[in-house]
Amino acid sequence: MSAETSKWLNQNTLIGYTSKRGTAWHYRASDQGDEPNHYETAVPVEDVVRRLFHWKATELPLIIPVPGPSGVTYKTVPDRKVIARDDTYDVLGVFKDGYSMHQYEEWLVNSVSTILDDDLRIGSAGLLKGGAIAWVSVEMEDNLTTRSGIEFRPHLLATTSFDGSISTTYKPVSTFVVCDNTRSAALAESSTAFKVKHTKNSEMKLLSAREALGVMERLGDNIMEQIEALDAIKVSDATWERFLRELVKDEAPTDTGKKRAENTRNQLRNLYRHDDRVAPWAGTAFGVSQAVNTWRQHVRPTRKIGAAERNMLDLVTGRTGTADAKVLDILAAVSV
Repeated sequence: MSAETSKWLNQNTLIGYTSKRGTAWHYRASDQGDEPNHYETAVPVEDVVRRLFHWKATELPLIIPVPGPSGVTYKTVPDRKVIARDDTYDVLGVFKDGYSMHQYEEWLVNSVSTILDDDLRIGSAGLLKGGAIAWVSVEMEDNLTTRSGIEFRPHLLATTSFDGSISTTYKPVSTFVVCDNTRSAALAESSTAFKVKHTKNSEMKLLSAREALGVMERLGDNIMEQIEALDAIKVSDATWERFLRELVKDEAPTDTGKKRAENTRNQLRNLYRHDDRVAPWAGTAFGVSQAVNTWRQHVRPTRKIGAAERNMLDLVTGRTGTADAKVLDILAAVSV
């Protein structure tokens, strides 16, 4: 079951810089409890620790009931352990003995502060799946703008999990302010991610992390170059239509499958031509990328989980970066 209810989002995510980009779509004052989860400027570090990371993960033995002729007995499973929250004892994951926990405050706040050698400016932070996944986004203070007027905010995404779904990861990403789309910075799988596996004796090698990421000093310039390069690539109407046919193929040779695919293509066409988040850059590779990413973030149907949790999971697990790279690969192929 997804933990992503309106109440969960309003009490377990913290959203900063609303003076620059407004409130999150899930904002609902009645679900926020005693404190609002939105901040006009950066989210204070102490609030992230106090409101989100006030608990620790703890290891417990894995004990199972064993039916027998004299009733149920209990057996401890060797070489297995349970990871649970120490405040609610909700189970987050079950692992072999070699699994090493990366506590959220240490790995997502303290380590990031050391990597940056500066005061943290947290743009957002949150918990997903009942606390099994967490992230902290450290942002630059101000928006940056390309020569063609595209506003974006570079930030360093730090994320980890207690359910085994992701390694501890530090990755440069960017938010396009026009529609608050968050995606991998390189748009083509060239942005560097520094990862640490949850194994025994794992430790944060801070010098290596700085070298691998380039941290924040070069991040804005790199993203600026990538956006301007995409904006300079012209895309004709015919190429756009070939791209749509290749990206969204008919699901099945049935009328229903063809209709569903054409509906998706029409949604993309509408974004590309008429939506303020995309239309200003129609006719460029950036516009194509923006159309698909906006569709993925805001239009794509979702079933088992809500859109906010799905989008964040896509980002932290790397699916967003893979999807962005696929868009550019297809566009390159149909442009020949």
